[in-house]
Amino acid sequence: MPDRISDIWGPRTPYPRGGQWPVRVDQALADGVHEEDVDRWVQSACVLCSNGCALDIAVKDGAMVGVRGRAQDVVNRGRLGPKGLHASWQGVAHRDRLTRPLVRENGRLVECDWDTAMERIVSRSRSLLADKGPGSHGFYTSGQLFLEEYYALGILTKAGLGTPHVDGNTRLCTATAATAMKESFGSDGQPGCYRDVDECDALFLYGHNMAETQTVLWSRVLDRLEGPDRPKLVCVDPRVTEVARWADVHLAVRPGTNLALMHGLVREVVAQGWVDQEYVAAHTLHIGDLAQHMDRWTPEAVARECGVSAQDVREAARIFGTSPRVVSTVLQGFYQSAQATASACQVNNLHLLRGMLGRPGCAVLQMNGQPTAQNAREAGANGDLPGFRNWANAEHVAQLAALWDVDPARIPHDGPPTHALQIFEEAERGSVELLWIAATNPAVSLPQLPRIRDILAAEDLFVVVQDLYLTETARYADVVLPAAAWGEKTGTFTNADRTVHLSEQAVAPPGQARSDLDIFLDYARRMGFRTRSGEPLLDWSGPEEGFDAWRECSRGRPCDYTGLSYEMLRGGSGVQWPVNAEHPEGTPRLYTDGRFPTRAHEAESYGHDLHTGESMAEEAYRVMAPEGRAQFKTAPYEGPSTVSTEHPLRLATGRTAYHFHTRTKTGRTPVLDAAAPEMWVELSVPDCERLGLREVDVVRVDSEHGHVTAPVRVGDVREGTVFAPFHYGSGRHGTTSPGGPGASAHRSDASRGHRAANELTHTELDPVSHQPVFKNTPVRVTRVADATGPAPAPATTASRPARAGTGT
Repeated sequence: MPDRISDIWGPRTPYPRGGQWPVRVDQALADGVHEEDVDRWVQSACVLCSNGCALDIAVKDGAMVGVRGRAQDVVNRGRLGPKGLHASWQGVAHRDRLTRPLVRENGRLVECDWDTAMERIVSRSRSLLADKGPGSHGFYTSGQLFLEEYYALGILTKAGLGTPHVDGNTRLCTATAATAMKESFGSDGQPGCYRDVDECDALFLYGHNMAETQTVLWSRVLDRLEGPDRPKLVCVDPRVTEVARWADVHLAVRPGTNLALMHGLVREVVAQGWVDQEYVAAHTLHIGDLAQHMDRWTPEAVARECGVSAQDVREAARIFGTSPRVVSTVLQGFYQSAQATASACQVNNLHLLRGMLGRPGCAVLQMNGQPTAQNAREAGANGDLPGFRNWANAEHVAQLAALWDVDPARIPHDGPPTHALQIFEEAERGSVELLWIAATNPAVSLPQLPRIRDILAAEDLFVVVQDLYLTETARYADVVLPAAAWGEKTGTFTNADRTVHLSEQAVAPPGQARSDLDIFLDYARRMGFRTRSGEPLLDWSGPEEGFDAWRECSRGRPCDYTGLSYEMLRGGSGVQWPVNAEHPEGTPRLYTDGRFPTRAHEAESYGHDLHTGESMAEEAYRVMAPEGRAQFKTAPYEGPSTVSTEHPLRLATGRTAYHFHTRTKTGRTPVLDAAAPEMWVELSVPDCERLGLREVDVVRVDSEHGHVTAPVRVGDVREGTVFAPFHYGSGRHGTTSPGGPGASAHRSDASRGHRAANELTHTELDPVSHQPVFKNTPVRVTRVADATGPAPAPATTASRPARAGTGT
């Protein structure tokens, strides 16, 4: 078994630019199980980061006993990271899995049968529809379900209930990716692919700690970096991550200053004459709008605002402006920060200025943070209309109404979809009275947790949770539905570079657990949702029928799946959409002809003012007449929220390579739990010296909203910045109350121990994507106890102890 705990990225297999990434098959089997013991291998792919690495599941005696990477797959060429090797199968087979529905009786959750649980939901749902209307229902889902499940949810909420209150936890991690691509290119969908890493001369990672968030993709980058024609690497991150350690230029910007940096890079590329004028003239609009925001952002001005070297700004711009082929990736460091959409759009702007789209080695990857976030956006489970349709375009609404055979008025489209934080606000005000939460844990992951707990605990809010375990959120529920996990159901999902994989059912779910698709279909049947013709709205017999329905929904849209089938996805590699008559083998790169889906009849959005968030009216958009051209868009720089004497430091939350989200699966995987067992906070060497802190001293971190206590790691983080992993909730996984998994009295406070980073964060949102600002919360740090043991922070990642002379 490979060691992906101490050796996260594995041995190198260097290769040259333009070459094929060599195969390296990683495999893990349960103790005492050998390859010859495996009864069968079942095709799937990993759902524990957005990379979507193809793998096969080992099954013995009806149980999952291991995994191995699929050598033939274009995404990973056989490699698996720490979570894929271990948590993908171990994390779903824990002893405290939910196996029967639970309902709340006399303040306690008790086990029941499915009829009792579903009828309780249906009764409340019908009563609210009759008394309050569809706006009384809110749905908050995940970035980890299958495409077929998202599409079923999209249909039942939009055409069945007619509620606009639908979103996912993708709002926390990938909303800005979608918004930035809509604003620049007219539609969601990554322009490039992972194979562009094989072809590029330079890589720019903006707020993207790829080494920990997509470990296998980072292995691919490492193999290029150690190859014969090493690409240049530029890293934008306030921490000395593994990416920064390999970088030619590391821009350790102050949190909240990303847009100032991007203004400076764009200005320098333009000022030095590195613009492809022919491409800009033929394929873009509004280049003149950039100048008013760029002029003052000289390298020296950027250096003063961002706290970086002016020479490093010049060098980064030179690398971008003179390299023949550049790949840019963007993630949470930009998305969860102030002016997120404007900053991400400036990355798009750089590529448009140089005409670096649609060619091998020239790509923007506005990354996803979750494995199936792309499907949530495609299928309408994040509130948007399925198939990348525009809610403000009456023709698009009519297309869906005809497809679903419902009245167009049934589909909510009289305003923008309700985003996640607004759904919780509606619940706080009492207008949303039924909140259905699927496969996510907002009692740990949402900002300003004291407020979220109060909302979930309100007696007049009926909370439904479907999940694998009794999570911190499930303990607030009125009904808990036991869901089948990955490997226990069949479906498709699409990764961050549009590659679609099929995941086959390997084993049966435990007890009475059901797939999320079966739960949604059961609810739709019990509610009696019908078409105008009197037929059941959702009459699918299973996931493959759901996939066929989705294919028809995607026909003619940018995310066209009409040429895909389960059979096509079996046995080989994943395939990138669009897949249709024009592209029967899939499409590695979009916009190869410089034409973008920005015509009024095809655009997914009419766009926004990136400063105010105000939507552009359809009439104004039609007058502008983009006619297939991309748009340069940005906003004036505002700067980060200010710190104070009371709260002089800035908190930035983030991830570690060993855990996924709130550790629902990874915390139940022994080797991953041991690698990062407890919450910690990182401070720089100067800040620790000033505060009199040593490694593993226990500190209290306070913000205006709450506090956490945790041991200190003296780390390579920017001075003035406190880093905290967001994964940790109320306590150690794997424990149940004395009366079993249902013995949760009076919606118990899920925050005991004050170790969730989101005790501290505040509800500040980007004006366009409505993504929370998790990277810039003013805090103070106070020492409360001496060190008592070894540090829980990993020493193999960006959280390693500071090197001598670093920390700024």
